[in-house]
Amino acid sequence: MSSGVIAAPTCLQTFQELKMSKSLKYILFKLNDSRTQIVVDKTSENPDYEEFVTNLPADGCRWAVYDFSYKLEDGSQRNKLCFFSWSPDTAPIRAKMVHASSKDALRKSLDGISVEIQGTDQTEVAYETVIDKVKRISR
Repeated sequence: MSSGVIAAPTCLQTFQELKMSKSLKYILFKLNDSRTQIVVDKTSENPDYEEFVTNLPADGCRWAVYDFSYKLEDGSQRNKLCFFSWSPDTAPIRAKMVHASSKDALRKSLDGISVEIQGTDQTEVAYETVIDKVKRISR
């Protein structure tokens, strides 16, 4: 079900910057205050995955794209764009409902995403959990 929410043009522009120039490491997206549009909440060039996870609010919903870097068993470096849908258990019910029904407005406009991660608590977005999922998809 769609909520009628749309993604602001800056969302796609910022995503293209992350994807093409590799100058950004991640983007956080959120609903604007009137819940009519998805906007960029934060961007970062910092490759520290723990910093990224720390920026996911404990009581608020977010979407994110993270340029996930990892090494294969043969030592070769790989990158996968991961889309995160963060909806913690502690977020208000209404916010979680609007967040879930608005996800496709953003997700469908982002080409090149390899992995989707749904997170409701820190264990679901932990580095070990994400790298396991990324490596399974890479095979």
